[in-house]
Amino acid sequence: MKKENSKPYNTFLAVAFSVLTLLFIMLMFISPIFFDWAFARHHNPWSWYIRPLFLIPFCYFAYKRSWSGILGTLFLLMTSMFWFPAPEAANDQVSSFLLMEKEYLTGAWGWTKVLISLLIPASLTILGMAFWKRSLWLGISVLVFIAAAKMLWSFAFGGASGRSVMIPAILGLIVCIVSIYIGFMKLEKRK
Repeated sequence: MKKENSKPYNTFLAVAFSVLTLLFIMLMFISPIFFDWAFARHHNPWSWYIRPLFLIPFCYFAYKRSWSGILGTLFLLMTSMFWFPAPEAANDQVSSFLLMEKEYLTGAWGWTKVLISLLIPASLTILGMAFWKRSLWLGISVLVFIAAAKMLWSFAFGGASGRSVMIPAILGLIVCIVSIYIGFMKLEKRK
């Protein structure tokens, strides 16, 4: 049986999704119009609930050792903030939290902010490595760390508005753990 990475389109898709992700990040930081448009749509609660669920295919593609799947999932995760229309009336707590998040991202970047922000790619790398190496318990531990870190960061920087992250983070974590556990066990039985 051929490995996923040996398929000819896998490298092309991996590079394409990497480039698209970098372009998206650059666009967010160089275009205030796009940034504001994306954040207005991020007020939609659906974008908050759907985002953690992208960790399920991320873990699946890491298990299957598919770079194109991993990088494609990351691209979809990042862009999912603007998939849904801006709500007509946003929750005050959500608006307050997203205002803080916008100011955080557009404000001055010192070493502390850089180090905190590096936790995101570092934790996703460790999560991917865990499933690449077929370590379910390390993977679940990293999922718990990611959710806990997001909630802690939300409270530390958003104060009371950080509570708006709690339900999507906890529900997302539960759905991810259950789905990944069941999927992992089924994939292991097929071996």
